Amino acid sequence: MDNILLLIEAPFLSVQAILDGIIIGALFSLAAYGMALVWGVMRIINIAQGEFVILGGYVAYFLYEAGIHPMFGIPVAGVVLFVVGYGLYKVVIYRVVDKDLFISLLATFGLSILIQQLMNIMFGADVQIAEAGFGTSFMFDYNVTIPHIRIVTFIVSAFLGALLVIYIKRSRLGQAIRATAQNARAARVMGIDTDHVYAMTFSLNAAICGATGALVAMTFAIHPYIGLPYTIRSFMIVIMAGLGNLPGVIAAGTGIGVAEQFADYIFGAEFRMAFIFLLLVAFLVWRGRMLARKREVLK
Repeated sequence: MDNILLLIEAPFLSVQAILDGIIIGALFSLAAYGMALVWGVMRIINIAQGEFVILGGYVAYFLYEAGIHPMFGIPVAGVVLFVVGYGLYKVVIYRVVDKDLFISLLATFGLSILIQQLMNIMFGADVQIAEAGFGTSFMFDYNVTIPHIRIVTFIVSAFLGALLVIYIKRSRLGQAIRATAQNARAARVMGIDTDHVYAMTFSLNAAICGATGALVAMTFAIHPYIGLPYTIRSFMIVIMAGLGNLPGVIAAGTGIGVAEQFADYIFGAEFRMAFIFLLLVAFLVWRGRMLARKREVLK
């Protein structure tokens, strides 16, 4: 209650939370759109989504350690993760496409654990951050602070999201991806190589995660075991927004970002992820009840 009263007595804290939530929500939305792409085309829930994000963050971090500005890590991480995603598809994922959903969950969960342990062995368990050095702006007599890297993150996330949507709508591969998502069997009959489409879809998702991870490494911090929260956020945004609903993904990502910031102030930073998990469970229960009511109406 004391923290809630503090938010009421100090309205600038609410302004800070809303601004941070909107900016961070764009980052969540970018990773979630990649998950929605894989889910919609391949019918696979990628539990390793967060690990792809963190792996992309390490690419940016090692560029930073080499004396290269971590902003260059955004395209480099995208390319590296595209190759990693393509390799993982050819080795593992192609075996579980068109299989039961539970099998794909087990396969990607195994990939998640494997990538975590490999990152721990290769990079160590220490928390790392790639300093962008963009400085900070202050508003309302220094009551509200906005790190410039968060503004850059918002702009880059919005740009990459728009670029992805345009690519899916205009390119030949994008048309093949949309056709496969609608009806894979009909797409094969029309001469589309659906296996290639699946490989490129999974690789494209990994590239999106890589670029997102580079932004995460500059905006927050990374370590090998922090990927799960990004998977949960992505999954939650997708189920809230629905497949193929970009405005819904943006709105859901922004809402979750703002909710997290307020949870920080009200419950404390140590309960931030607990709040997100609780919110996910509550939403799944609510969605289940709504679907049950619709089935009763149809009967």
